[in-house]
Amino acid sequence: MAAEHGRIEARLSTFDTAMVVFSLVVGIGIFRTPAIVAQATGERGLFYAAWVIGGVASLIGAFTFAEIGARHPRAGGYYRVVADCYHPALAFALNWSQTLMQGAGAAGVALIGAEYLVPVVLPAAWRTPRAPLVLACATMLVLLLLNYRGVRLGARTQNLLSLLKIAMICALALTAFAIAPHATEAPAPAGPWPPRLATALIPCFYAFGGYQLTMNLGGDVRDAGRRLPRAITLGMLTVIALYLLLNLAYERVLGIAGIASSQLVAAALSRALFGRFAEVVVSVAIFLSAAGFVNATIMQMPRGLMAMAEDRVLPQAFRRVNASTQTQEAALLFFGATLLLPAFVLGSFENLMNYVMATDTVTLAVVASTLFVLRRRGAATAGFVMPGYPLLPALYLLALLVVAVSVFAATPAVALGALVILVAGGPLYLLGRRLFGGAPAG
Repeated sequence: MAAEHGRIEARLSTFDTAMVVFSLVVGIGIFRTPAIVAQATGERGLFYAAWVIGGVASLIGAFTFAEIGARHPRAGGYYRVVADCYHPALAFALNWSQTLMQGAGAAGVALIGAEYLVPVVLPAAWRTPRAPLVLACATMLVLLLLNYRGVRLGARTQNLLSLLKIAMICALALTAFAIAPHATEAPAPAGPWPPRLATALIPCFYAFGGYQLTMNLGGDVRDAGRRLPRAITLGMLTVIALYLLLNLAYERVLGIAGIASSQLVAAALSRALFGRFAEVVVSVAIFLSAAGFVNATIMQMPRGLMAMAEDRVLPQAFRRVNASTQTQEAALLFFGATLLLPAFVLGSFENLMNYVMATDTVTLAVVASTLFVLRRRGAATAGFVMPGYPLLPALYLLALLVVAVSVFAATPAVALGALVILVAGGPLYLLGRRLFGGAPAG
């Protein structure tokens, strides 16, 4: 197969990229995290306050990253902007930890999707303890193959899965409002509300997370300086509206106590509305939702590996692009390994969520802070300048700090492990620079 070094031809439209934003955010989280939020808050008002705060903070974050993307629209931008604004060693450490975290997180999403699907499609004799793992790995392999054949094919698959996901969420929510009576409210738990709210923000921020990763698609979006900010904003506004709509449906039918006791809350909602048949339909749809998240992750993560290879801290094979399919074959295969290997060692969803958030909060804070550097340098922007600067990005950084402290308080061992992986990126950068001929630091 012919291959070439260099940039990938920009092919994605605004709609393509908005669908990537939507699926990067709406993975499996909204079908799992409401139970954790309800357990932490224990009351209706605080439950919705957590979702509203998470949504508003994430929208501010989306604006922040939209301007960063407009001022720095390059393939591998999530890595590249930190390297350009601060230092390649810090950029490598962040991207190293993010690559491992994204692979493990996507594998966990695929596994939860498979857990939804196994009870409703497999014969009883095939429902072994390892059946969800086998199905999850098969799903990831199929999506890797689709993306291996080309970016456009991956984008079309992404659009279809994203539209199916939107239709499912709207159908569930509107049906709940049309035919279901309102559930009885449960009594609020004892204890002060600030720590309960802070704990609830962890799953909320997890559910809203992912939009910033579209920076790595900057080289694939036509007229990125203008279209990328629009796509991020459109995608995030859609996410916030649908999250609030679906949570209102959960609470109307199940009540806060019912949400708290239902880990697979979408299945519980559909069963309460229509019975077993609806539960089967929704479980299949949630499996497709998980597949959409995994597909979006596979589409964008190899771009960061390409940027690190361009800095000669990773093998040059990660720079190669197939001329006919526009696919980074070596980078895609490496990321595929980070998807499949963690599938065999993942623990509980709660621990996975806290690991993801411990990594994300540090990384997002560093990347978001580059906006101040880009503004000070006077970097040009072709399309978007966020309102409320510098107050709004400062509030966004403060919100990330609150979530980070909450994660370390809730699961210190998991958070410490994420921090160790991040710090290990420094020595790995030095080793890679020596082995692959990277330019001296500084």
